[in-house]
Amino acid sequence: MNNGFGFSFPRDGGDDGDDREGQGGQGGAFGFGAQGGNLGDLLNQFGQMLSGMGSSMNQRSEGDAVNFDMSLRMARQRIGSPAAVSDSDQTAVSDSLRLAELWIDGATTLPASGSAPQAWNAETWLNSTMPAWKRLVNPVAEHMNRAQLESMPEEAREMLGPMAGMFGQMNAMNFGMKLGHALADLAQQALTGTDFGLPVAPQGTAALLPANATKMAKELNVPGQEVLVYLSAREAARQRLLTHVPWLVERLISSVEEYAAGLELDTSRLEEIARSLDLESGDPQEIQRKLGELQGEDLSPRVTSRNASATARLETLLALLEGWVDVVVEDALADRIPSSARLAEAWTRRRATGGSAEQAFSSIVGIELSAPKVREAAELWRRVGVAVGQERRDKVWDHPDFLPEAADLDHPAAFIDTLLDDTVEADLDEEFVKLEEELRNEDEDDS
Repeated sequence: MNNGFGFSFPRDGGDDGDDREGQGGQGGAFGFGAQGGNLGDLLNQFGQMLSGMGSSMNQRSEGDAVNFDMSLRMARQRIGSPAAVSDSDQTAVSDSLRLAELWIDGATTLPASGSAPQAWNAETWLNSTMPAWKRLVNPVAEHMNRAQLESMPEEAREMLGPMAGMFGQMNAMNFGMKLGHALADLAQQALTGTDFGLPVAPQGTAALLPANATKMAKELNVPGQEVLVYLSAREAARQRLLTHVPWLVERLISSVEEYAAGLELDTSRLEEIARSLDLESGDPQEIQRKLGELQGEDLSPRVTSRNASATARLETLLALLEGWVDVVVEDALADRIPSSARLAEAWTRRRATGGSAEQAFSSIVGIELSAPKVREAAELWRRVGVAVGQERRDKVWDHPDFLPEAADLDHPAAFIDTLLDDTVEADLDEEFVKLEEELRNEDEDDS
């Protein structure tokens, strides 16, 4: 897993802690190009480099760990000038969502979200989703920045001193560049406002990207209107969950924040490389030769988290969300759209190959959002619907404690048994209420 920052300072590898002039200290990933000088020289070089970066570094918002202005500029540059959304595109999206909502009514007890239908192009997607990306990415960048500083030797942290602000600006700019590249790629691939369950569209908006949907239709040789209705059904189903399950959005975001809070950097690979360079030998040619061998190798510190369980919870929650959407859309469209099974298969393949949201998000924050068990989650929801009915199935979303856990995806029988027990108890309670009412009515008639 790569982190968002390209700099790591050397650890003190000597016994006496001395830095010898002309020997380069104990080099790390930053300063590999230096033929001589100690740690102080490297820090001076770092400061000089930062001083030449210009105003771009100062354009991040106060308190942000990412230069989001740079992200937007870079993303817009990569996107170019996408074709504007036409009136006919907007009409097609509105009509498709209206039809999808009608069909989904029979596949779930959750009511329609009431979200406004919108047709987006790549630039609109970028501008509209940026506030959500800021909330998702910023805490990760903050903790990654902290982890990077903590991975430095104490001597380096002390010498960094007044330059800490510039160091943070450099990290913010570097992360902003990476985010901009990822969001541009995602904007050109996204099909809806909530691809793969990530709540990045503004609340109350059901968005589709007609241009990207048209590409999908051509690739699959499927009528464009059928693709649009299928995507509308997925978006409408997700919007019902995100709107009527009040805890869901916050739980998704808090899982990311929980992961971020435990971020750590594993610099052992960098230390191994530094030792292999043998900088203390003072042989520039040998050092240069070894540096050449490292060309193209990923020298970024590895990102780990003490809260790795948060990632598992997030993957499970996304699997349950997308699995539920799979089942609802299948029930709603199976007998109505000839290509629905083919489109579902294509969506599953797209999700499995990681050509969109999870790859982009992973490249930004280091979290794999592959939700690998969506198929298992969908099968669980199907079996739950058969066992206890549609209404009881959907009431599982009433509280996060009611949801299946990761182990239930592989072994759903035990979870279904608990629902059956609850259903039996509820039926008995209802019968007792009816009996008591009948007895009261009999007493009133007798009197």
